[in-house]
Amino acid sequence: MKKIEAIIKPFKLDEVKDALHEIGLMGITVIEAKGFGRQKGQTELYRGAEYIIDFLPKVKLEIVCPDDMTERAIEAIMTAARTGRIGDGKIFVTPVSDVIRIRTGERGVDAI
Repeated sequence: MKKIEAIIKPFKLDEVKDALHEIGLMGITVIEAKGFGRQKGQTELYRGAEYIIDFLPKVKLEIVCPDDMTERAIEAIMTAARTGRIGDGKIFVTPVSDVIRIRTGERGVDAI
């Protein structure tokens, strides 16, 4: 199993969710986040005064999926979240050694 963490632009959330649903992934955790990467924030103009926004609004998605669905999930996220502009986000993939469903005690892929 793999855990996929994706940091994306907030307005792309519905598109990514729909793309993941289309490939058969149902479980997803969404966390509102703020951060910056290479763009290091942005400069805004308000009432003639310039100020810097250091942390931009982002959305973090967490998905745990079987190994055989990992590449399809990554491709779905990349395709749906891409705007072609700076700040599109990142995807992190890490191995998951075990998953336990609290309600039933199921373990592994059955618990996803």
